[in-house]
Amino acid sequence: MKTFFFKKQSSNPYTLFFFTAVVLLWLKTYFVQSTQFNLGIENTTQQFLLFLNPLGSALLFLGLAFFFKGKKKYIVLIIIDFLLSFLLYANVLYYRFFNDFITWPNLAQTQNFGDVSSSITTLLQPLDILLFADVILLVVMLTMIHKKVEVKEMTPLKLSALFLVALSISGVNLAIAESDRPDLLTRGFDRNYIVKYLGMYNYTIYDAVLSTKASTQRVFADSNQITEVLHYTRSNYAEPNPDYFGTGEGLNVIYVHMESIQTFLIDYELHGEEVTPFLNSLTNEKHTLYFPNFFHQTAQGKTADAEFMVANSLYGLPQGAAFTTKGLNTYHAAPAILGQEGYTSAVLHGNTGTFWNRNEIYKSLGYDRFYDSRYFNMKEEDLANYGLMDKPFFEQAMPYLQSLPQPFYANFITVTHHFPFTLDEEDATLAPHTTGNRTVDNFFQTARYADEALEQFFTYLKEAGLYDESIIIMYGDHYGISNNHNRAMKEVIGKEVTPYESAGLQRTPLFIRVPGIEGKVIEEYGGQIDLLPTLLHLLGKDTKSYVHFGTDLLSDQHDDLIPFRNGDFVSSTITAADGKFYNSVTGQLLEDERMEEANQLQETTRQKLAFSDLVVNGDLLRFYTPDTFTSVDRSKYNYLIHENLNLVNESDFDLVDSLPKVLE
Repeated sequence: MKTFFFKKQSSNPYTLFFFTAVVLLWLKTYFVQSTQFNLGIENTTQQFLLFLNPLGSALLFLGLAFFFKGKKKYIVLIIIDFLLSFLLYANVLYYRFFNDFITWPNLAQTQNFGDVSSSITTLLQPLDILLFADVILLVVMLTMIHKKVEVKEMTPLKLSALFLVALSISGVNLAIAESDRPDLLTRGFDRNYIVKYLGMYNYTIYDAVLSTKASTQRVFADSNQITEVLHYTRSNYAEPNPDYFGTGEGLNVIYVHMESIQTFLIDYELHGEEVTPFLNSLTNEKHTLYFPNFFHQTAQGKTADAEFMVANSLYGLPQGAAFTTKGLNTYHAAPAILGQEGYTSAVLHGNTGTFWNRNEIYKSLGYDRFYDSRYFNMKEEDLANYGLMDKPFFEQAMPYLQSLPQPFYANFITVTHHFPFTLDEEDATLAPHTTGNRTVDNFFQTARYADEALEQFFTYLKEAGLYDESIIIMYGDHYGISNNHNRAMKEVIGKEVTPYESAGLQRTPLFIRVPGIEGKVIEEYGGQIDLLPTLLHLLGKDTKSYVHFGTDLLSDQHDDLIPFRNGDFVSSTITAADGKFYNSVTGQLLEDERMEEANQLQETTRQKLAFSDLVVNGDLLRFYTPDTFTSVDRSKYNYLIHENLNLVNESDFDLVDSLPKVLE
């Protein structure tokens, strides 16, 4: 190896070392991008770009080592190669979990890492070590020849030529990409496209630019921008349906955040049994409205995005999560709106309060109380990967719910039915599926467990006299099975998971139970962005003065366009998925004569997301307060046990102290 790479007659041994590193990193990155990410390569141009794009990046980044003197070049080059390899591998793990790529705002969520560590271990694979094989090889090579290394500095002219070649390759790459996908960078909602066309390393630079731009928007924001936003939201306001407006006035509100429940589970049978018999029964319950065409609209924030949309009728961010990066913003959220109407608000969640920065952003949303894991008896045998399992969670949460002054607004967040969908044998009442994919097979067992827990919770509500005194809203927060498992999902749903079918699988069930109304199935298309105006109208509260990007699901004027965070959309007529338009009824590619309609929906989608991002990134609500609303004072909220004297009654202290004894 010494004689092959570093012959004495070589004019510059480091140059050979450098180009060896470049070629290894180039080929490794191409292999990883081709095999570990589902990028949707459709033609030879895209395949060529996938092969080309790591080369320019490898030359550019590894070339930085040339700026160091002497033997330090070798060390610096290996360090850069390791960092790029680590970035690549981190994205592989992240993609296996989230079917997405890491963004810079994700790095602000490091407080969550301890909670997700058990899930990460399930993503590791024995052959992953090969992603660092080139780094190991370079270290071995340097160890073998380090005493005989002859260091010759590259001339400025040659160094300039190297970087010119690197930038030229990237420039040609971008030009070809733009010809195949026009407006790639200006309409880059979908990270999948950026990685496919520009590669992982260029994507990281692109994401850094976007993140910097977003973080500076607040500094340069002014009150004129909120005026433009208000004009837009008011022009898209949907008048409430008089048949439903005020039908829940004065009632308690109970939200149940159903972790990873997807609509395909409803009425699905496995081994001759209903997977979710209780949820199935609610589709026909006499006072319950069931929405089978309801979609999650979350991005990287997943659960946090769902909470954010439901509370604010603002979209989650395209990068990271507003919960972690915009926790100090001004909001006009449901807890604060209803709190000023005499409601007591609370979140109940069997996980640590710092997860997703909840203990901070809840203050900005105006939640009076936050019952996190400190309020629960966290027995080892009752814990799931993300906190207290659903059955003991609902059981222990009931005393807190009963202690709330009525009317109340209570938000329950469940955790058991969460990736990697693990359940002890004694808790499983349904055999796993038989696809051979462990994630998909176990998904049905935890779904059954979650269904049983919800049935028990309804029993508790009836026994406590709260069932017919409350509006109960249950919604699925996001998908449970990502596109990484499409082969197994083909067996589950009985057909190929095309981009169109994948968009359809983003349906999550929505149940709204209002005592006294006539229950029925409502086929209207809607999303999580629509829940806040729907709820407020049920409570008899008009929403026109608020900045809401959703509309009342029960209104005749409801806008059934459902934007996804990657720029795709679904509506009752047209679906946009993976760069193509489909007929939402037939699933067929759209006819040419309807392309104008499709492009208009695409533009409306872009506009909605852009306006919402302007509000959130610019913190524009600090410039506007509705006449019937008082801005939230964060200093009034403190969720520490025994210290929140203004918001937690002494009886609650006694309840917390005695709870473990009561439950045991």
